[in-house]
Amino acid sequence: MVLKPIQRTKLDDTSDSDFYSVPRFVTHVDEGFIDQLTKLYRQRLQPNTRIFDMMSSWVSHLPEEMKFAHVEGHGMNGDELAKNRRLDHYFLQNLNETPKLPLPDQEFDAVLNCVSVQYLQYPDAVFSEIYRILKPGGIAIISFSNRMFYQKAIQAWRDGSETNRVELVKSYFQSVPGFSKPEVVAHQSSAPSFLQMLGMGGGDPFYAVIASRQS
Repeated sequence: MVLKPIQRTKLDDTSDSDFYSVPRFVTHVDEGFIDQLTKLYRQRLQPNTRIFDMMSSWVSHLPEEMKFAHVEGHGMNGDELAKNRRLDHYFLQNLNETPKLPLPDQEFDAVLNCVSVQYLQYPDAVFSEIYRILKPGGIAIISFSNRMFYQKAIQAWRDGSETNRVELVKSYFQSVPGFSKPEVVAHQSSAPSFLQMLGMGGGDPFYAVIASRQS
């Protein structure tokens, strides 16, 4: 197992479904982060392919000019997902209770996860599912910053430095045989970390860990 039981715990252990029942029509990260993410998607995704946006919300940050064959969305709040105009279809599911995705094998060319990986209590199971639903050669892009709902992030994430968190996501990929060696894209902020967490100065740091299904 990638994480010890204590590392999976959250300060708020009430139902995630209750926590996310109220829609939040905000972006959680700054415009600089969003611009970097959209640029990365533009570079790594191919048009007319099938995309799974996992743990999504009311916006997916996909390049406006790119058209895809199908964008499947997943999240915890139906109002948010219903407002996301890039999604062709979506479903609700609490991955901490049910990590098995209701999706066919080798269905998608790309799996995306934006600023949500810190909430997964069973990432080894979820990343196995990511591998299962990707086509051979398909890519997974896991992006994150240093912001979070602190009470809902797992202990391993809360207690780690930004470097530790990058290594943690790399280990999630490495726990599943068949993924390529994870690649890291990082643009760190020059502002002190406590100011970054308050959204003040220097811009949000940007991290993305990327791997592909090899077989």
